Amino acid sequence: MADEGRKYDSPRRREQARATREEIALAARRLFAERGWAATTVRDIARAARVSEPSVYNIYGGKAGIALAMVDAVDLDADVPQQLAELAAADGDPVGQLGAMVAFDRRLLERGGDVISVMREAGRVEPDLAAAYQEGRRRGRETRQRVISSWPAEALRDGIDLDTACDAYAAMCNIDTYRSLTEEQGWAPDRVQRWWHDSLVRLLLR
Repeated sequence: MADEGRKYDSPRRREQARATREEIALAARRLFAERGWAATTVRDIARAARVSEPSVYNIYGGKAGIALAMVDAVDLDADVPQQLAELAAADGDPVGQLGAMVAFDRRLLERGGDVISVMREAGRVEPDLAAAYQEGRRRGRETRQRVISSWPAEALRDGIDLDTACDAYAAMCNIDTYRSLTEEQGWAPDRVQRWWHDSLVRLLLR
């Protein structure tokens, strides 16, 4: 009978543990966005999530562990499989593939820009977070290099090589530009995406 009781409780306990992890992550994300990394303590997060401070440490190991988990969630929100499918559907079409890359970056920044900003701030004092932030940037550039290098040689404008094209893309499609346009200039995310795409087509392609 005791074994049956443990088996019966196991799914419920797993669900409770999952819900607790989610509450802590949501509370931390909200506080990081409101106060910044340095001003948010584990005690603050525990209070906001209505759990004990030791629970936060037991589950995540501290603020850095929470931030790394949030990065994984942002990647899921941005939908990498959708980007890969759109890139494949536009194979051989530089304009269409630029559109797929820009759409992904818009989703990433719209849904996870706050997390990216936290990662960049926290990376000044947390080596693991700095490494995670740089790894994300490296993967993004790697994707752009792979896509742009697959285009016909005559696709790029005269004087634009692979590195220049990737540099121009990174200079335009980034968290600082996105936040400036949406928060300071009042642009809707759709407008940012269209502007990015139209500008890159004019800048990079014949």
